[in-house]
Amino acid sequence: MDKPPPEADESVAGRPGLDRAGLLARQLHEALASAGHSVAVAESLTAGRLGSVLADAPGASGTFRGGVTAYATEVKASVLGVDPRLLADEGAVHEEVAAQMAQGVRRLMAASYGLATTGVAGPADQDGRPVGTLFVAVCGPEGTVVDAPHTDSGSSREAIRSAAVLAALELLHGHLRPPGATRT
Repeated sequence: MDKPPPEADESVAGRPGLDRAGLLARQLHEALASAGHSVAVAESLTAGRLGSVLADAPGASGTFRGGVTAYATEVKASVLGVDPRLLADEGAVHEEVAAQMAQGVRRLMAASYGLATTGVAGPADQDGRPVGTLFVAVCGPEGTVVDAPHTDSGSSREAIRSAAVLAALELLHGHLRPPGATRT
């Protein structure tokens, strides 16, 4: 991403109260349902916010399998199956950690797609990564994709977390969109 994502409380297309994340969650549930697919989430940085956005959208009961909030590093290994050596060598804020979290939650929840977030919301750097570092990943039938969206290190913790939720939803949205389809 070249610019930071919009804040989560913006209204979308003149529809007051419907923010970008909520709109994406609705679209995702519709797309998943029409294809007979499901999604599960593994969250570290976002601490349950991604799952909450997905669960709040209409259609969630048919496509959202659940989630794991793996805030502690050892939970990433013991529950999601992230390689302990990777965690020891690189720390919890790493693109391969995000990929393995997405793969692990997909497997754990028997979902078509796993979606994961990890990063640094602050107030201090973590694992040698500066505040604002984000990694989001999606794992599905076509493989695993990781993105490292840009955020401003001077942003608030809430703004960084909101940016991560939005980036994860956009990553899955882009992954589900048919080739040649235009972005909303």
